[in-house]
Amino acid sequence: MASASVAIRVVAAVLVLLPDASLQTLPPPWGWACDQGVCVKGEPSDATTSLNQCKLTCSPESAVWPRPSSFMHSSEVSFFLPTNVTRRLGCQEEVCPLVDQAIDIFLDNLQRSHPDYADGSAPWEGPWDASVVSHTLDLDVTVWNADDRLHLDTDESYQLFVTTIADKTNAQIVAATYFGARHALETLSQMVEYEEGVDALMVLSSATVEDAPVFPYRGILLDTSRNFFSVKSIERTLDAMAANKLNTFHWHITDSHSFPMQLETLPNMVYYGTYSPRQIYSPAEIRNLVEYGRIRGIRVLPEFDAPAHVGNGWQWGEEQGMGKLAVCVNREPWQSYCVEPPCGQLNLANPKMYNVLGQIYNEMVELFSPIDLFHYGGDEVNLNCWNTTDEITNWMDENNFGRDADAYYNQWSVFQEKSRQLLTAANAGSEVPGILWTSHLTEEGRADQYLDPSKYIIQIWTTGTDKLIGELLEKNFRVIFSNYDHWYLDCGFGAWVGEGNNWCSPYKGWQAVYDNSPYDIASDLTGSAHEDLILGGEAALWTEQADEMVLDSRLWPRGAALAERLWTNPSHNWEPAETRLIHQRQRMVTRGIQADRIQPQWCHQNEGLCYLKGVHQGCQAMAEAESTNVTET
Repeated sequence: MASASVAIRVVAAVLVLLPDASLQTLPPPWGWACDQGVCVKGEPSDATTSLNQCKLTCSPESAVWPRPSSFMHSSEVSFFLPTNVTRRLGCQEEVCPLVDQAIDIFLDNLQRSHPDYADGSAPWEGPWDASVVSHTLDLDVTVWNADDRLHLDTDESYQLFVTTIADKTNAQIVAATYFGARHALETLSQMVEYEEGVDALMVLSSATVEDAPVFPYRGILLDTSRNFFSVKSIERTLDAMAANKLNTFHWHITDSHSFPMQLETLPNMVYYGTYSPRQIYSPAEIRNLVEYGRIRGIRVLPEFDAPAHVGNGWQWGEEQGMGKLAVCVNREPWQSYCVEPPCGQLNLANPKMYNVLGQIYNEMVELFSPIDLFHYGGDEVNLNCWNTTDEITNWMDENNFGRDADAYYNQWSVFQEKSRQLLTAANAGSEVPGILWTSHLTEEGRADQYLDPSKYIIQIWTTGTDKLIGELLEKNFRVIFSNYDHWYLDCGFGAWVGEGNNWCSPYKGWQAVYDNSPYDIASDLTGSAHEDLILGGEAALWTEQADEMVLDSRLWPRGAALAERLWTNPSHNWEPAETRLIHQRQRMVTRGIQADRIQPQWCHQNEGLCYLKGVHQGCQAMAEAESTNVTET
């Protein structure tokens, strides 16, 4: 092992830069010393290291994100080249190919650490000290079971032991499942940094990590109906999710605006519903994304939102002799028939609609196979749409269903039960838990009247103070939190209908995302954390005002703040996590994620000196002082 202080030691001197001198060849004028868990910048000395090395070794959590459950490490590092990594696997044949692919991703992430990384390789050309050239990083990965698909009860825990003897650093990973082993590789990749002065990588010389997530469901929702997102941009989102150990990509793939999902048995859906022939997701692309996510420890969860949020794509029924499959499609004035333009809801009076719905489920189950969860959507039904459509009102009258709100809610619940049966049939008779958004069916006193808690999970999008949350938990519903007052990432921009700001403003900063604790919300409302019923949470990016040009900056690094809340559920607020989040943002940028900048780079290099707490008081004091000076003048 090379001594870090020797390897990067610089001599303080007055440097005269000649016109042809390169800054890259000069010793740095600064070093960093660890002082009570903070990297302090100062003149170089034997006690200082590079910034990257200090961030690796200084704090108890190192630079790892999300913070592991238990983490002990040395203050020493070992230098090596990414070309000197070996692997030894102990796993069953179903799992070993996945582990190999995860290691390949790990190696690519190491390559990306180099500032000159381009097109999959970095210029590891030397010359280096002999100790760097000879040093190897040996991966030893053991996975106990053959489970290669993610479920709500999947064991995602892992153990990681790093030891260094002479010119070998051994990283031993032990996990019950592939998914735990993948997380361990992600943690290990974050225990590696590039060392500028050596032009090599450095890894913590010794460490012990025992880690597991608090919540089994840790998600990001992306809406690809309001605006289309390329496959490449979705892959990049999955890469960023993997870097933060998020495990569910909730794909809101269709809506009333567009139907970009190509179905082989229903070609008219995408023909009528796509924005353009180039803006579709083919069956092969969908299958590839599902596998792309699985390798990265992520389930791709499909949502088919119904009976509202349908419209464009459904207009072909009458021409094909199937009647109106959806009603109120593009109907005006839209304010009377839906929450935003364009409108559309399924036609409950047309039994052929269920034939089409069954075909959609058949193909979706095959495309996203195997599914362990399915999202039915089920929110924002507008009763006035149905109640002003002659075909539906006549059907309600002929069957003596009535015409008041409860009558329509009853028929909506009948639709939901038929949908559940159709999905079960599509899934070869195997029932999977269904997810529904909070809606009129889940309002006070209604949820258990219309829905079976053993069959449905409720995703909460109302505020974290909504009393309905407590009622759902006390009625034994499992829940997923996406309360819009903290976890809607599309908030805080100008209105797209009308003027002013959009409906869920203000903007949700990473601090608000980080501090949103599902357990605390449940405890405040019920007196119990209900840990057995809260599956986790999800940040949502609805895309009325977003496309792939802003995708990364809307999701990250706020999505990383969500990730630590759901993985670790820290007892503290955002403040102790700030410097690590800033570094995680830098790490994501090196991996090709265009994450939003949330502080000047100076703050990354001067830990603890960008005080966010009390900044307003400081500005106010300054303003008062200036006011006093003006008055005196």
